[in-house]
Parts: sequence; structure tokens; C-alpha cells
Amino acid sequence: MFKKELFLEEAVLDDLSRGFDSLEQPISRKAFKLLFIAAVIVITVVIARLFFLGWWQNDFYKKRALANAGEMTVIRTQRGIIFDRFNKPLVKNLPAFHLNLKLVEFFKNSEERPQTIKALQSILNLPPDYIEDLFKNVNLERQNILTVARQLTVDQIIKIKNLNLPAVQVEDDFERQYPEVEVFSHLLGYTGPVSKADLGKKSSLSLNDIVGKNGLELYYDTELRGEDGETINYRNAKGEIIDNKLFKKPEPGHEFHITIDAEFQSFFYNRLKQGLNYLGSRAGVGIALNPQNGEVLALVSLPSFDNNKIKSEDLVDSSKPLFNRAVSGFYAPGSTIKPLVAFGALKEGIIAPEKEILSIGYIEIPNPYHPDQPSRFVDWKPHGWVNLYSALARSSNVYFYEIGGGFGDQKGLGIEKLKDYWQKFGLGDLTGIDLPGEAKGFLPDPETKEKKQGEIWRIGDTYNVSIGQGDLLVTPLQLINFIAAIANGGKIYQPFIVQKIVSEDGKVIKETNPKIIKDYSLDIEIIKKVQKGMIDGVEKSYGTSHLLAGLPVSVAGKTGTSQVENKTKTNAFFVGYSPKENPQIAILVLVEDAREGSINTVPIAKDALNWYYTNRIKNNEL
Repeated sequence: MFKKELFLEEAVLDDLSRGFDSLEQPISRKAFKLLFIAAVIVITVVIARLFFLGWWQNDFYKKRALANAGEMTVIRTQRGIIFDRFNKPLVKNLPAFHLNLKLVEFFKNSEERPQTIKALQSILNLPPDYIEDLFKNVNLERQNILTVARQLTVDQIIKIKNLNLPAVQVEDDFERQYPEVEVFSHLLGYTGPVSKADLGKKSSLSLNDIVGKNGLELYYDTELRGEDGETINYRNAKGEIIDNKLFKKPEPGHEFHITIDAEFQSFFYNRLKQGLNYLGSRAGVGIALNPQNGEVLALVSLPSFDNNKIKSEDLVDSSKPLFNRAVSGFYAPGSTIKPLVAFGALKEGIIAPEKEILSIGYIEIPNPYHPDQPSRFVDWKPHGWVNLYSALARSSNVYFYEIGGGFGDQKGLGIEKLKDYWQKFGLGDLTGIDLPGEAKGFLPDPETKEKKQGEIWRIGDTYNVSIGQGDLLVTPLQLINFIAAIANGGKIYQPFIVQKIVSEDGKVIKETNPKIIKDYSLDIEIIKKVQKGMIDGVEKSYGTSHLLAGLPVSVAGKTGTSQVENKTKTNAFFVGYSPKENPQIAILVLVEDAREGSINTVPIAKDALNWYYTNRIKNNEL
């Protein structure tokens, strides 16, 4: 007789089953849903990763595979040439050589590494830790070559080749050169090696690349840089090259044709610099626009810098030579704001152009706290009775105090309307010029003052901004752009520098058409009255710009001075246009720390306008 064999597990489970109710439960639908969602997420991630690696990163991994099979060599392409409006080249690409480290070879032999670094630092005169510091930013997954030095001399090349180091490579390159240093520096900018900050902005770059650092070189870097070519050398097991193939053809950067008149720019630069030297000042701005379409004819910012070689002193110089004052500088515009105040007052019906206001040299506002100490707002001299035209020509402060802020029976625009008209004509906003670093300026108002300074807005604040003083700050480019709109009858154009971009085969990649930002030409009758005041400023003997009356071409103009730094420094302006009948040029001259005020800017403007008429306008008239 056989007995059934008992197992401990069965005995225990049978015993337990007698003491408890046994119940089978199905898995919940929620568990299946969660499992399904998890599966979908995993599959989606896998597909996305495959797509990323197979399509988005296809070129990168293809190059890595080829690099593992052979040796990739970069064929450096030439950066695009920039031409002025008359096809004069403003930059050159000169043949040069640079030194690379082949990273695979370099890290393969740890014993030779210190000697290689020491030898290169000695020949190239590099700081002790320079090469090691370069390695800190290298992404070894993305590059297998590191450029250590550029613009090698012939003597350095000979010494390096005599070392016969397998990890060291001397490669053909191009050096960017700017023939007229300082004259075009703020316009063209300069180039330099990729920095860590550049890598953060654009992941496609490597430390070996050269990119634009300022000016047009920065703004249009992608179009100017082009794309380097690549060849691959296939090697056998012995390391011998057995084949060479072109992997990618180099594509040169595009040609740029810009609006700048190089000859005029050079004259304007030198004349402004001469004027600054005479006054003992270092800083100033010169801008010329075509008021009929927004083309920038000249743009000068002083002091300037040598864009062929940026020096460490440039970075710490208190006069900021790398700072483009024309598009990034903030300035109180002084009396050059008065044509805009006049436009607003006429538009709002605040005053008729023929109505006269008496300027005895000042106006006084009662002081409720100290009746014996009224607040006095001065004119730069007594002008007697002035109307809109003579007030603009003479630059009467009292007249513009009254139509800006009101006085007695004379109503004023008030700060809200003033700010509205500033904005209408583009002040406090970007013009959209194709240069980096453009600033907006600052338009004051009661709310901002109370918030920032904890003080209420007073009538005196309105008086000050009505003559371009106080907290009103604009860029020189904004200022001349508004004057250009007065010149052409009310059209505010977006200023631009690049006319067209052309590929190597002559195809036009991009062409800039004039763009009207705002149009007040319906107010032409008001604008004509403002124009008359600016014309009288030149043609009347009492006009502040009367020195320009001797030019062979008609001019309309407005001078301005602003006191800054607690009235210890005076900035001087001239803005104007020519000819008055059909303006072809609008011009701005700014001299910082002018000492004697706007009288110092008018002679510079006179010479610049005379040159442009003689060499450009007159020739077109013949």
C-alpha cells in the first residue's frame, strides 16, 4: 500500500486555508491603464531618441563614424567680403596658417604630452597654462581637433615642423583684415575665436571656429561665415594614407553690399576727430541718413578702436572705445527736441505759429513754501517777442517752456502729451537698424519718477523735458531718424545698412527695401511750419545755425546743448538736412564735453555737408 507523500508547503497552505475565507480578485482596469501609459511613454522616448540620433544628429554621427575610419581634415572657407555702396571692399581675407592639435594622437601618448605642450608654448610664446585651459572647454564628442594658435609666422612654422610631432598639424587658414582701421570699426565690428559664451548660444559651433564679435560681423555672422569644407584621409592598419576623398565642399560666406559711402564716412570720421582734438574732447558721434529711404550713409562713433587687433587696454579704457555711441549711447537731446515739441503743440492746437511769447530771459513759478524764493527757469539769453519760427531759429527756451508745460494764460502740452509725441516719432524705442546693441533710451513720466525717486512730478520737470533736459534720454540714431522724418514730410523709415546679400554664384539672397515704420505725411502743413523754423535757423542772421548760410546748397538745421553730470559737462548737438527743397541727406553731429556748446558742432556739420554736396549732390545735378 502506498502512502501519499506530504510536503510541508501543502500542509501549511491547507491549514491556512481553513482559517481564512479564500477569494480570488481580478486585476483592476486602472493597473492595465497605467501599464499601457508606461508602455506608450517608453516607446515614444525610444522612437524620439532614434529620430534624434538618426535624423537630427545624423550628420554628427556620420562624421564620427568617418573620423573613426580615417582622419577628417577641415578646409577653411573664406568669410564674405563687405562692399560699400560704390563696390569698394572694406575688408580683406589674407592667407594665413594656424596650429592644430589632433586630440586622438595627443591623448594617445601620455608620455610625450608634457613635452609637446612645453615645446609649443615656447615656440608660440604662450602663457604657461594656456593649452590646458583650452582643454577645459573642449567637447571631445564633437571635435577631434583643437586650434591652439593662429596667424603663425614662417619662423614658427619651420620650428614646429622640425619637432616632427604626430599630434601637431599646421593648417591653411584666412586672416580677416580691415584696411582702414578705426574709421569703420563700429560699423564693421571684428571677428575672433569662439568663446564659451558663443558655444552656449549656438551648439553647432566649435572652439576652432571664428565668429563675428561686433558690428555687421556679429549681426550677420551666419551669412558672412559660410561653411567649412571637409576631406577624409583613409588609413590602413599601419597608419598609411591609402585614399583621400572630399567629404564636404566648402561654401564661402556671402558678399555684402551696404549703404555706407566709404569716402564720405572717412571724411566725416577725420573731420569729427579733428574737431574733438581741437576741443580737447575724446567722444562724439556723426551720423548721416538718406531721409528719403532710411539708408545709413555714414555712422561714426569716437573714440574708436583698431579692429585688426583688440587690445586689453580697450576693455578697461574709461572712454569706452568699443562702445558704439551712435546706437547705444543715451543722451539728453537738448534743444534738438524743440522741433518735435513744436509739431505736437501745433497738432494739438496749443498755439498758432504766428502767436508771440515774450522772453525776458527767464520765467518764474511761485514757490508755495517760500513765496520770496520763486523757481526760475532761464533762457540762454533774452529774445524778446518770438513766434514759432523765430523761437526755433533762436532756440528760445522760454517759448518752449510755455508751450510744453504752460504758463499764465498759455496752455501747455503737458507731460502725457509730450511723451505721446516722443513715442509717435520713435523716441524710447528701437529703430530696428541692423547693428547689434541698439538701446531704447528713456522717456520720463510722473509714475516712473514717483516709483524710482519717491517724488511727485512737478511743472519744472515738464519745463526741463520740453527743452530736452531733465531725465529725457535718447540715442543719436533715434534723434536723427526723427529729424529725417521732418525733412521728408512725415515718413519715419527704419534705418538700414545692408542693401543686399549676394551668394558666390551671383544670386541675390536678400535685398532690403525701404520700410516705413510710421507715416505722418497727412500733417504736411504742420511739418512745413516746423521746417520753416529750422530753415530760418540757418538763413536768418539771428539763427543759431547761421554759419551754414554760406554753403553752396540750402540747409535746414537745429542746434542743441544739454548739461549733464550736475551741470559740469555740456554735450553739443547739431541736426539738420539738405537741400531744403528735396532733402538727400540728414545729418547729426554730437560732441561730448563741448565746453562752448553747439557752436562747436556747426563747423563740423558745415564741412561734412559741403563735402557731400560737392562730391555727391552736385555731380547728380550736372
